[in-house]
Amino acid sequence: MKPLQGKVALVAGATRGAGRAIALALGEAGATVYCTGRSVKGSPSDIGRTETIDETAELIVARGGVAYAVRTDHTSEADVKALFERVAAEQDGKLDILVNDIWGGEKLTEWGVPFWEHSLSKGLTMLERAIDTHLITSHYAAPLMVKRGSGLIVEITDGHDYRYRGSLFYSLSKVSVIHLAEGMAADLRPHGVHALVATPGFLRSEEMLDHFGVTEANWRDAIAQDPHFAQSETPHYLARGLAALAADPQLADKSGKAFTSWGLSDEYGIVDVDGNQPHWGNYAAKMGF
Repeated sequence: MKPLQGKVALVAGATRGAGRAIALALGEAGATVYCTGRSVKGSPSDIGRTETIDETAELIVARGGVAYAVRTDHTSEADVKALFERVAAEQDGKLDILVNDIWGGEKLTEWGVPFWEHSLSKGLTMLERAIDTHLITSHYAAPLMVKRGSGLIVEITDGHDYRYRGSLFYSLSKVSVIHLAEGMAADLRPHGVHALVATPGFLRSEEMLDHFGVTEANWRDAIAQDPHFAQSETPHYLARGLAALAADPQLADKSGKAFTSWGLSDEYGIVDVDGNQPHWGNYAAKMGF
């Protein structure tokens, strides 16, 4: 079944992690997917990792989908404007789904440091990458959706509430996009367009696997380093849930709300690619997080 057949999606930050997995899930569900980000073959971003948006698009095509990789610096208004002009030209003005998964703050957060001792330049760069990029991208995507009277904007964050996340710049980055989704939903509702925010649990991304010195094949070896890692999930867990949510005929009722990978699993019967159904919400409540 291809519940998103005929839909046009754009995943901003589709290079790796949740962004790549979401692009794959939308492609498998039938959507034509534009994969954007700064890392392309032969020209990685300053994050310094090997994954590229080209590889993400190739993975979608290899699975029978349709995808395009478009290098875009989402901090650049000119880049983003040109991106959506291209989408509009190639898709006859159609854009059904935008996923804002741009982050780029992995090496910018200084944990265990009060905000006045945290590098100000790193902190402000983090805010630019995590908040400004989402605003710029949504600013140029929304008119395509409003014109057609339909569409969905998904914000990806860490956490589903407004609690402090241990580092002020990091916390502001992640909390802000929750309010961004709420605010966009309010503005877009009269036009038949929806916005919402979603979070994974303990994400077993490529970078997290590298951090623990394991691979997906032997990831459980890292539980000795961090017992909470036993409750981790692959990026595909959230991605599968979002693909199901995007195809939900009751999508309008979900606009403006926050969703979790484990909540989407409960609602749509989502199973992770390893056959597990981790529930970070239940685990966190049990542990008193």
